[in-house]
Amino acid sequence: MKQLNHILEGFGSAVQLLIQSGKYAGTLVRQKARFIEQCYLIGYTTLPIVAILSFFMGSVLALQAGYSMQNFGTMQFIGSLVGLSFARELGPVIVAILVAGRVGSAITAELASMKVYQEVDALVTMNIPPARLLVMPRLAAILVMMPVLAIIADLVGWFGGALVSKYTSFIAIEPETYFATLRRYMKFKDVANGLAKAEVFGFVVVLICCSIGLNTRGGPREIGASVTRAVVVSLISILLLDYFVTKALL
Repeated sequence: MKQLNHILEGFGSAVQLLIQSGKYAGTLVRQKARFIEQCYLIGYTTLPIVAILSFFMGSVLALQAGYSMQNFGTMQFIGSLVGLSFARELGPVIVAILVAGRVGSAITAELASMKVYQEVDALVTMNIPPARLLVMPRLAAILVMMPVLAIIADLVGWFGGALVSKYTSFIAIEPETYFATLRRYMKFKDVANGLAKAEVFGFVVVLICCSIGLNTRGGPREIGASVTRAVVVSLISILLLDYFVTKALL
């Protein structure tokens, strides 16, 4: 029962923070510098690890698919398998998990530190709403950068699959054939659904991390506990939302 109360309390805090931040959406124009800074921190600094992981995930997926399909004579469809898998599922989930681990943990640590050392209380004393200054630019930045990261993850994953398909002896599919089947069986809706999932995952992750960071209580030891809790809750939320959002989009 106590655990359920904690879950409901955390959910309520996140919803309340979302409502408070939404009230200050009009102030984003006056916070251009802070917004651009958050776009850089969320997008540019996350891009290398997204590209590396997506390339190898696409490579492994093509390798496993080729190994499984070689006995059925369907290896020419590897391009469509890798393409659809990345566009609809792997791309958004990979990006969301990396954002939770890299960006979400940093956001929680920063806001938890400000809360523990009473910097957030100082903002409130100066009549500066934390939701406007600390949360709104981050929520706006994640909405802008998540589709970009998801598209890059898709493209790099497709390229990794094409490379493995060409240079693996028991697959040996030319890139022209690989991308021809990818284009033939993939629709714009598949890519759009993946981008919509990425938007939902990223927004929820940043909202959770901001909420947990701003609700940190105690001393410096609680900062680490808040970071751990934020990452764990974010990952669980991604997996739960993945099912429901996928079901809604099908």
